[in-house]
Amino acid sequence: MPIDYRQYPPNWKELSLRLRTERSGGRCECTGECRLHTERCTAENKQPHPVTGSKVVLTVAHICVWVTFELEPCKPKCADETHLKAMCQRCHLTIDAPLHAAHAKETRINRKDAQRGLFTLSES
Repeated sequence: MPIDYRQYPPNWKELSLRLRTERSGGRCECTGECRLHTERCTAENKQPHPVTGSKVVLTVAHICVWVTFELEPCKPKCADETHLKAMCQRCHLTIDAPLHAAHAKETRINRKDAQRGLFTLSES
């Protein structure tokens, strides 16, 4: 699914690049928020992941979900750097898993509702 940049701050691309390169030093900044490890993740951008072996592509995670213990991330997506961390795919996807599961459930419900509408006879 493509990223809807309308939900992000206007300077998102520049902010994301700075966090993934300058602030993080090209390394995953997860320090256990993903609950997969207890120390800082050792994954480095463009290198094989130390656990999965896949090429690491750093992304920027909105950790406000983890910080505030709410399922939904900041809305609109915030630019508060205390809520953002450069993360490898493994850590980022693990943190976002509850949110992805909730969205998948919403999608399934919406599809079922739409299908019901197709088979409902309208009264004339």
